[in-house]
Amino acid sequence: MAIRRTIYDQRRYGHFLTFSCYRRARLLDGDRAKGIVVHYLEKQLKNQKGSLAGFVVMPDHVHALVRFQEPGVLSVFMNQWKRRSSMALKKHFQERLKAYESRMGLEGSAVWQPKYYSFEVFSRAKVLEKLEYMHNNPVKSGLVAHAKEWVFGSAPWYLSGRPVGVPIEPLG
Repeated sequence: MAIRRTIYDQRRYGHFLTFSCYRRARLLDGDRAKGIVVHYLEKQLKNQKGSLAGFVVMPDHVHALVRFQEPGVLSVFMNQWKRRSSMALKKHFQERLKAYESRMGLEGSAVWQPKYYSFEVFSRAKVLEKLEYMHNNPVKSGLVAHAKEWVFGSAPWYLSGRPVGVPIEPLG
């Protein structure tokens, strides 16, 4: 199985990623918290020589569509993105939200669920489907009326040409 994954990975297909806050808690309700996730997305893309076709940061989960120049870096990318953003989010919560642990209703201080989901995207049609899904996520959740209004995602870049805090490189 690992050999097959490496062969496919050399084709530089996209990875549609999903990961959630611990127990789907709305830890990313605040703009600063969402901004931290975007900041570390940008940092890890640089570190792992990745490109980003799209993303959305929701109050309780994150989606991203990424691709890498090197095979086999997805797990390192995800591990570091989640680890570094988790540390920064904990610091933010401790500084700004004194009741972080009571808000979580937990003994521990986990930010993310332990795993992530990756769906490999091979076709342009699937890229467009995943982008539309991500961009409409805040609309379907009732957070905004139009996708371009959600600033913690790539929709403003695609729909209005506005910067979104991280470079977008459409997969094609």
